[in-house]
Amino acid sequence: MDSLSQMALGAALSVAIMRRRVAPWKAALAGAVAGTLPDLDTLVHYTDAVDNMTRHRADSHALLYLALFAPILAGVVSWLSGTLAQWRWWWLAMSLALLTHSLLDYFTIYGTQLLRPFTSTPFGLGSLFIIDPLYTLPLLVGLIITLWRSRKDTGHNTLSANAWGLGLSTAYILWSVGAQTYVKHQVEQQLTVQQQQAYSVMVTPAPFNTVLWRVVLRSDTDYQEGFYSLFDGSRPVRFQAFTHDASLAHALQDLPQVQRMVWFTHGFYIVRRQGDKAILSDVRMGQEPMYVFSFEVAQLNDNQWQAVPTHNIGGRPQANITLALRWLWQRMWGVDIDPPRSLEPL
Repeated sequence: MDSLSQMALGAALSVAIMRRRVAPWKAALAGAVAGTLPDLDTLVHYTDAVDNMTRHRADSHALLYLALFAPILAGVVSWLSGTLAQWRWWWLAMSLALLTHSLLDYFTIYGTQLLRPFTSTPFGLGSLFIIDPLYTLPLLVGLIITLWRSRKDTGHNTLSANAWGLGLSTAYILWSVGAQTYVKHQVEQQLTVQQQQAYSVMVTPAPFNTVLWRVVLRSDTDYQEGFYSLFDGSRPVRFQAFTHDASLAHALQDLPQVQRMVWFTHGFYIVRRQGDKAILSDVRMGQEPMYVFSFEVAQLNDNQWQAVPTHNIGGRPQANITLALRWLWQRMWGVDIDPPRSLEPL
């Protein structure tokens, strides 16, 4: 998830654990810092852009390493705050702030290597978009009300708003999992009726919500993309096929960076040729033809594909944001219209 969500979750959990054992602002500050610490791995530069992408959410997000680091962080926090007597409570608070960072990331599609060093498998359920106001706002509102009340009120209900914020945000996660499961079931039923069971199905939310869902079908020969709103009811998903150069992918299969991306995306990638360049895109994030992560992985020289230092050429810098948001709003409410496909401003 985004840094604001991680900071809010860490702060809210720390306030809930420390209660009135320390000043709520101290607990919130320590929890916010702990909640964002794992993402400092973005400051580390590896060999190239593919390595940077696939090593993010690795060791710094491993549950075992975070659990081992938690008592050390608790000792530092209790010493800096002058509350050494509360070290055990700080340990619990810091453990939750650190561990829930990785667990929250698991609900996005990116891929979090939770079980290192035992396995480097990237886990990603994909039931939450990386930025979702309906998850973050309850945490922020509950935390702000609690901190404001703590300055004026020492009554029993001082922390109730924070508890409500945590409860609502947790319920929203559960809702997202249920909605994703429902949409995937709907799609799989449709494929069964159409006798297209050969496809692997990926279901992820469209930006900023859990009402509209993006569905990607993958087979050995092609990819298809469609969208399903919870307001669509029994209306089948309309899929559009998009190109994937299978022969080029085969030619590049021995390149280490290609192999790494195939592993990290669980096979949800496409390879395309642009002139004398081979471009590999992670189709899990973004939508056709605009993907967050696209890498030039090889160049054609003397009829031979040769690996090149990779850099990310993805993102949506040329997308018409107003048009995209207008489409998102209409499609979310069940209006069956095609998404904008142009990379250029209109």
